[in-house]
Amino acid sequence: MLTLHRAALVLPDPADSTAPSHADGAVLVRDGLVEAVGPYAELAAAQPTARVRDWGDALLTPGLRHPDGHRLLERAYHPDPREELGDAPVPDGLVGEADEARCGASARRGLQRMLGFGVTAVAGPFERGSVRTAVARSGLVVLRGAGSPGPVGLPGPVWSLDPLDPLVGLPFAEAVHGRLAVGGRADFAVFAVFAPGADGPRAGGCRAAVLGGRLVFRRR
Repeated sequence: MLTLHRAALVLPDPADSTAPSHADGAVLVRDGLVEAVGPYAELAAAQPTARVRDWGDALLTPGLRHPDGHRLLERAYHPDPREELGDAPVPDGLVGEADEARCGASARRGLQRMLGFGVTAVAGPFERGSVRTAVARSGLVVLRGAGSPGPVGLPGPVWSLDPLDPLVGLPFAEAVHGRLAVGGRADFAVFAVFAPGADGPRAGGCRAAVLGGRLVFRRR
């Protein structure tokens, strides 16, 4: 199936300041891969039967990478809403935990929240079998050796705001993972447009996330 994702601004490679951008742009996806990137009018004319997802006044970019994935998924505990502990990860809440089912459920909740921030790639490796399974089933790309030092939620007070959102602790150009290239996997995120004077979308501004062409998160 062909799907055309339209947005007010498409940035195929935000990490490259010389890369082109497309106002009223679009990404054409076929079978989980990027088939074309460019102006919406041109792509729509070339593929008039494609299903259109119109994200309106939004920014479409490659998804984000999370450099603290290992600690956030294998050491931190992501509470079940029924526990009434809030939704913030509990640092080192899984250290010494032997119940793999509990670890796997925690990881699934953490991964779902990461998707809500536009994360499409996460740093490993993951030692627990239940966590590896959760990550594999989520569809996120696993990055090797990309973690950052320090315990969950650190360093610095900024990470205490929400350690699951890469845009809290990283500039946009550093947080982006990969680029939208023809033939590449269709992993991308949709954000609220830049605020005046900003150099990237604001933290918490993700509207949707797509992994391998599948819409895996959409803010209601």
